[in-house]
Amino acid sequence: MNKMRFLAVPALAIGAVALAGTPAMAADGTWSSTLGQLNGTTGTGTVTLDVVGDQATIDLQVSGLAETFMDAPYPHVQHIHGGSAGVCPTTANDTNGDGIISVTESATSYGDIVSTITTSGPTTPAEALNLQLGGQGGTYSIQRTFTVDAATQQALDNGTAVFNVHGLDPATTPATAEAFNAPSDLDPALPLGATSPALCGTLVKTQMGAVPSGGADTGVATTSGSSSIGMIALGGGLALAAAAGGVYAVRRTSAKA
Repeated sequence: MNKMRFLAVPALAIGAVALAGTPAMAADGTWSSTLGQLNGTTGTGTVTLDVVGDQATIDLQVSGLAETFMDAPYPHVQHIHGGSAGVCPTTANDTNGDGIISVTESATSYGDIVSTITTSGPTTPAEALNLQLGGQGGTYSIQRTFTVDAATQQALDNGTAVFNVHGLDPATTPATAEAFNAPSDLDPALPLGATSPALCGTLVKTQMGAVPSGGADTGVATTSGSSSIGMIALGGGLALAAAAGGVYAVRRTSAKA
């Protein structure tokens, strides 16, 4: 596989430990959030999670994020975090002062990953860096139904569930090219900017949930303005941009409505 075009990322849990146990059967309900901007992103997003029994139906709408890398869609992974303060980080979390609030620096605010919102297949923390199953491009949506595990249900019930979308635009982040392309704190094969949070919001319970549709393994992600051809070689490729004097291959286009 050509690493400049495709990047095989091992399944790992971004600082999270998967909790064993049977699916939770807590109170049904709907949780939602309007996602705020982090690390200089100009993107926007909303997420709604309807839970009935051990099944959750998610509707994620994202726009205005970094669009492309090497003329292919930029991959954005997204997760539900839990078990900590249940809030999004601020610039005060940037303890090393490099201009990027990283996942490690954010852990005290939103905790470990409890679910990975993939476009299909498993939604466990082990899929945290599965770029192939992340959102593709700067504007996309994900609607799917998946099984809620005990850790995710607990985070929802106790008000500590936080939703994140990752992947920064080097054209808008306040960080230098050197900082953006430094090895990620999650996987050194990836740039720090590609794995750091761009959008964030606490999931707040709003109302009773609706009956979910579709199977636990069904899901679809649609993109606007770009095709979802394969994987993007973020690891190493973005670093070449720094070597070229800060001319980045990722480019930001106008957000689609």
